[in-house]
Formats: sequence, C-alpha cells, structure tokens
Amino acid sequence: MGLHTVAAVLRSGSELATVEGSPVLLSIVLLAGVGTGLLFAVSLLAYRQRRSVRYLLVTVAVGALFLRSLVGAGTVLGYTPMIVHHLVEHTFDFLIAALVLYAALRTGPSGFEERLADGPSDQDGV
Repeated sequence: MGLHTVAAVLRSGSELATVEGSPVLLSIVLLAGVGTGLLFAVSLLAYRQRRSVRYLLVTVAVGALFLRSLVGAGTVLGYTPMIVHHLVEHTFDFLIAALVLYAALRTGPSGFEERLADGPSDQDGV
C-alpha cells in the first residue's frame, strides 16, 4: 500500500459516520456498562470473601471491562476522542487477557491432574 493510499484512507475516516450521539449505540454501551458493573460488584464481593491473588486478578480484569464501558460511553457522548478510545480499549483488551491467563497459570494443576501426570494409582480405581 503506497503512502498516498494510506493518506487517502486516513482522510476518508473523518468522512465516515461518527458514533457520537447515536442513541442505539449509547443504549448498547449503557447496557454493557450495567452488566459489567454488576459483574464487577460480584467480583469485589468474591475477592473480599476469598482474599487470594487469583480473585484479585479476576476482579481487576472485570474492573477493566467495566472501565471499557465507561470509555465507550464517553466516546458516544463526545467526551472521549476516537483515537483515545481505540488506544484505551485495545490496551484494556490486552490487560484483561493477560490478567485472566496469569490467574489461570497461578492456579496450578489439581490433585487429580497431578496423579494423572504421575500415572495411575490405586486411588484412581484403575
């Protein structure tokens, strides 16, 4: 793709329909915000009960999902520029995936998985 083509694509982006002020999009973002807000509250309660690093990681990941909804609402309402929206949203996507994967890796194998790795034993009924 040549430099002129890239410049034309970038210029044409400003001519596309904007998301700002879209009532349908705002409704979807607000519904997502309510849903992720409730999930975040539940994850906070779970962390408060368990107080483990794994639950903290999941709580931070769900909190990032909630913040994504706030950034989306800010974009639709005209407070967040589209370039900031994309930078923040994709950074949160990476953060959420990394936190969830790290929480899964911290879990380690269960006792049953460890016994499977060592081979069958009398306890397994084999």
